[in-house]
Amino acid sequence: MTEQFQFTTTDDAAEAADTSVFDEQTRSEAQQIIARYPEPRSALLPMLHLVQSVQGHVSPAGIQFCADQLALTTAEVSAVATFYTMYKRKPCGQHLVSVCTNTLCAALGGDAIYKTLGEHLGVGHDETAGTPGEEGSITLEHAECLAACDLAPVLQVNYEYFDNQTPEQALELVKALQRGEKPAPTRGPALSDFRGAERQLAGFFDDLESTVAGPSAAVETLRGAQLAHERGWTAPSMPDDVELPPVPEKK
Repeated sequence: MTEQFQFTTTDDAAEAADTSVFDEQTRSEAQQIIARYPEPRSALLPMLHLVQSVQGHVSPAGIQFCADQLALTTAEVSAVATFYTMYKRKPCGQHLVSVCTNTLCAALGGDAIYKTLGEHLGVGHDETAGTPGEEGSITLEHAECLAACDLAPVLQVNYEYFDNQTPEQALELVKALQRGEKPAPTRGPALSDFRGAERQLAGFFDDLESTVAGPSAAVETLRGAQLAHERGWTAPSMPDDVELPPVPEKK
């Protein structure tokens, strides 16, 4: 349980966190994020991604930085950072490889893919092969659902999709990443690294045109809509005067 709550510190420890790693550009971008929202605290989620784009994880300094920018306590920021799995509590590799091991993907080979990659890298869930942040380093994790059941089994690299994978394909993909290559995802833009992906999740697209240039949907995903169009299938229309059920009274 130590790791889960490592950011909930005493006031003295929080005051000691050195935020000098975040330069003037990062501080300016933090203010740009805040300006997007009517309430500053609403900027916390993208600001945590901004922190990760700098450090490769959310450190105690990152917690303090967000708290300072948003006039929150470090406990409030920690509560959010430790709730969502996309915020990493220890340094991440150059690439984050997420293997879906939820029911459908697992049954179709997701468990075998995860086992193969774990054995090759010599790591388990949320562990890193190589020195975090350096070229060819990889953090492996299992994901509960990647919302691509029609293309199972799937994995993601820095949140970009690689569909219809086999253990052999996944292994070759990871070996290519270790060699410093960046294979093209099945869908989405050209592959970045983890910190680059985090910058995009913070809302900063240094090359927006290339980011949106990749295919956004697979043939399998669109097949149902295509069949409906070809055969003239439509959903029943909604009556204009449909009666809504009464709202239960509060007790």
